[in-house]
Amino acid sequence: MDFTIPREIEDYYSELERFIEAEIEPLVAADDNVRFFDHRREHARTDWDRGGLPRHEWENLLRAARRAADKAGHWRFSAPKKYGGKDGSNLAMAVIRDRFAQRGLGLHNDLQNEHSIVGNFPFVAMFETFGTEAQKEEFILGGFEGTRRVAFGLTEPNHGSDATWMETRAVRETRDGVEGWRIDGEKMWITGMHVATHCATFARTSGEPGDARGITCFLVPNPTPGLEIEEWMWTFNMPTDHPRLSLTDVWVPDSAILGAEGRGLALAQSFVHQNRIRQAASSLGAAQFCVEESVAYARQRKPFGEELARNQAIQFPLVELATQCEMLRLLIYKTAWEMDRMPHEEIERSISDKVSMCNYWANRLVCEAADRAMQVHGGIGYSRHKPFEHIYRHHRRYRITEGAEEIQMRKVAAYLFGYLGPRKGKFD
Repeated sequence: MDFTIPREIEDYYSELERFIEAEIEPLVAADDNVRFFDHRREHARTDWDRGGLPRHEWENLLRAARRAADKAGHWRFSAPKKYGGKDGSNLAMAVIRDRFAQRGLGLHNDLQNEHSIVGNFPFVAMFETFGTEAQKEEFILGGFEGTRRVAFGLTEPNHGSDATWMETRAVRETRDGVEGWRIDGEKMWITGMHVATHCATFARTSGEPGDARGITCFLVPNPTPGLEIEEWMWTFNMPTDHPRLSLTDVWVPDSAILGAEGRGLALAQSFVHQNRIRQAASSLGAAQFCVEESVAYARQRKPFGEELARNQAIQFPLVELATQCEMLRLLIYKTAWEMDRMPHEEIERSISDKVSMCNYWANRLVCEAADRAMQVHGGIGYSRHKPFEHIYRHHRRYRITEGAEEIQMRKVAAYLFGYLGPRKGKFD
């Protein structure tokens, strides 16, 4: 078995490092843009007078970084070549996201808003698999050109993980001679609606509550009559772009359906594996950053005339975290490598449990590492002059939002006990 990272990935990461130094770091150094990353970051990013939304200056800086990365051929790395990408592998993306997060806070990669100079495009896979040719042209090409941005409208105020019980309904209705659908309901935590041109809105079109079939995905334009942003939900980590919204007598034509009628949940599951393995790599990298910063500080800090690092109470917790980082890195890279060697639809049948293992454990680990880093650093670690509180507040959400860890543990359990996956039927 060869655990060496392929030479082409190492060479590409070196190219990315040179690009960050030449193009991205000068952007941060200009116009006091460092305020978005130092102790002022939460205030600098948040427009408190506009519902807590991201400030325009902050989002303009993110766009400038993405434009520079796209011009250099990096932003679309993971996308198919026919859309200007490089068919970047899951393993390459895992390595890149891990190492980006190890660099600490920066414009190169800021997961508070899913920003990176090497982009992640779950909707590309969704439209490529389920979209019509017209939808592919409009939403994939339009997405890269910046004319289309799709928010994901699955969660509801009363329904999160139990999506089959959603209360949003769509019924057939013809208006002005055009066949279509009337949608009524509520959605919540629909990230990015302040800039979205469309909301991929999931609604029950047939069946009974609890049925997996009978849910359909509609591409609802934003704005559109009847779609209202009720409030922006303030969160642990500001700014917010997560609204609670309502749909009242919203009408869309048949052409707004993405995928097959009644098969929307299969569509919703189509990209979770790529998303989860890459997000796990980012959490791993952030955990490693917290460990390394704590080690350096413990060697430098000398209370009572002796290095803090001499104390086993400092050493042992960091040893355990470092050990977990090493073990998790092997599992993440191995799982990403396996994902690259099987058809997309085979991942769910064969190694979906491994993806969930990587994701839920990485999200726990980074929270533990950030908390330990605060403790090792003492008062300054608790302050915003160090990045640990930001790392904790940001990554804590992924224990809920990227498929709650309890849901992912249920997936692992289903594979372990033979209810799903390769062991199905073994114990019958």
